[in-house]
Amino acid sequence: MRLRDALARSGLAAIAEIKRKSPSAGDLRPDADPAELARAFERAGAAAVSVLVDDRFAGSVADLAAARSASEVPLLAKGFFSAEDQLAEVRRAGADAVLLLLRDLEDDAVLTLMRRANELGLDALVEAHDADELARAVRLGADPIGLNARDLDTFRIDRHTQLELVETAPRDRVVVAESGIESRAQAAAAELAGADAVLVGSTLMRARDPAAALADLVSRPLVKVCGLTRQEDVDVAAEVGADLAGFILAAESPRRAAGILDVPATMLSVAVYVGERGEEPSDLVQLYAREDGHRGRDAVLLRGDEPVATVLDLPWQADDPAHFSRAAAAEGRVMLAGGLDAANVGAAIASVRPWAVDASSRLERAPGIKDPERVRAYVEAARR
Repeated sequence: MRLRDALARSGLAAIAEIKRKSPSAGDLRPDADPAELARAFERAGAAAVSVLVDDRFAGSVADLAAARSASEVPLLAKGFFSAEDQLAEVRRAGADAVLLLLRDLEDDAVLTLMRRANELGLDALVEAHDADELARAVRLGADPIGLNARDLDTFRIDRHTQLELVETAPRDRVVVAESGIESRAQAAAAELAGADAVLVGSTLMRARDPAAALADLVSRPLVKVCGLTRQEDVDVAAEVGADLAGFILAAESPRRAAGILDVPATMLSVAVYVGERGEEPSDLVQLYAREDGHRGRDAVLLRGDEPVATVLDLPWQADDPAHFSRAAAAEGRVMLAGGLDAANVGAAIASVRPWAVDASSRLERAPGIKDPERVRAYVEAARR
């Protein structure tokens, strides 16, 4: 299978990267076995595997060949390619795609290498770091396009700029968010901005079990703890592995928060409104209609002004025996809400297969006051 085809499938794909060291971080996994890792990443759900073939990363073409011997997913040869014979070499070693860095190549060289890659049956992942390079990639017909959050001069990670680039990339191209992905929430942020895939290297290489770390990174559903009003409750939710922190900002709610509290980089903040959205800064907005002085049944999840998921909830202060079947029949990304806790979230996930789950009142000691053990049990049950 071609790399582009593997990444264009429904849902967020992952390219798992094999590298022993990095110029910015030093040694990551000096004893990495490319064959063993490629096999494990494929089993863990990687859509493709990236292999560093440059000695600055303690990599080689032999590593690529070893990965090919153990895995059937598309392999991306990652290096600093500038000559056609380099492409032929990695193709012979088993590559299905090569990385081309716009930072290091003029347009004519990119076109020549893209043409030669195509002749060899290779896809070219053309990598951009800023708006000018993204415009170049689009103009040159690159597909897929990689958008790297790391500045290769300073090694600084800028996720905000990366997400802006992902958002502006043409939707008819396959887009890969590269570098700086350390949590499911960060991967989801790239997904909601429009990325088809994420490329993850250092995070996996540092993990005790790289394949398990990959499986966790791409697993769904995301887990949201809502109705947060205290910083200590946000901290507990983060500690136990929740992905989304919800803050209800509707005036009539007994769980109304004073504002968006401090949310770590491993989570996304969600501002919850009824009727009209406010202006509190947050990663996402969950907006319910107002009906008869209270929230309507369902909500829309927004990234900026763009709807990115549907929140399917129970009726206001009522139950619905058909709630799960209704949600299971819905199309697109679904965040399942309404009466969830540790006791029922596993069955809900098995029935609905939602993109995210959302719990609030059943995790409380009192309105807006979370019980840490209930939060822990719910998150653990949802991520089981």
